[in-house]
Amino acid sequence: MLRITDARSGEPVDVRPGLTRVHAHVAGADTSALRVLLVADALARALELGGTPVVTVAAPAAALRERADDLGIRPGEPDAPGVGRALHVVGAQGGAPDGVRVEVAPATGPAGTSTPPSALRLALLATPRGLPVDLDTGTLSDARDTLVRWRMAVASWATRPSRPIPEQVRRDLRAAWEDDLDVPAVLEVLRRVEGADDVPDGARFETFAHADRLLGLDLTRDIGARP
Repeated sequence: MLRITDARSGEPVDVRPGLTRVHAHVAGADTSALRVLLVADALARALELGGTPVVTVAAPAAALRERADDLGIRPGEPDAPGVGRALHVVGAQGGAPDGVRVEVAPATGPAGTSTPPSALRLALLATPRGLPVDLDTGTLSDARDTLVRWRMAVASWATRPSRPIPEQVRRDLRAAWEDDLDVPAVLEVLRRVEGADDVPDGARFETFAHADRLLGLDLTRDIGARP
């Protein structure tokens, strides 16, 4: 069961099974607003991985919706007021109706058109949502390099016999995203698996493909494209 910290009270809240409405409250079209949409998207993915039905509610400006589409962030759906539980994802200075409030710190820095959208998504996910993220040249370069390396590795591992995800790895991944949506901890599990000598390549592939259901980085994109 996913447990999320309510920024209003500072207390953890268990999100029990049942329809959950994830509201992304955004204004403007800057990268901080984009990060709010991304956190709402990751939260919805984490809930769905646990079997919870989710409605994502957002009404961003057209310019922000275009940027969100580039990052693979799902469009908002019609709200269902009064049905299920509502989680409100907001910027640090944003307001929200009464209910559980998931706060997202600002994102700053030059995220220009030369940055692949998936690398920008990874750079934003790699920092805990409660901490500001500076998308400087080094941060974006590291994200690009990691993404290229992981996609190449996944494409290679896909050619090997399939093996199940090691049970401890599966538990570590689930514990990470269910513990206050700790996406950086999910990424750390993948780094450990990448370098673990005792994990077969087929199991590495299954691990990365499974985690990508949360991350949305299209890690399997290059399968079949290698020479």
